[in-house]
Amino acid sequence: MDEEKVAVYIRKSLFEKARKYLEEMGGFKDVGEFIEFLIEEAVEASFEESPGMTREDEEKITERLKDLGYM
Repeated sequence: MDEEKVAVYIRKSLFEKARKYLEEMGGFKDVGEFIEFLIEEAVEASFEESPGMTREDEEKITERLKDLGYM
């Protein structure tokens, strides 16, 4: 999917944390792709009700995003 891209600015320290995380975990070609994935997941989750996701699951995801510095 080659859609037009726009710049998004985040703290350099957060970018470095994400980069180090990706070095260890892999799965994404770069930090931009990783952040795009996280935003898509967060936005889609806010518009969709997932019958399989409990309040506890949502709290775990929110806490993980906070730990990663995205919230």
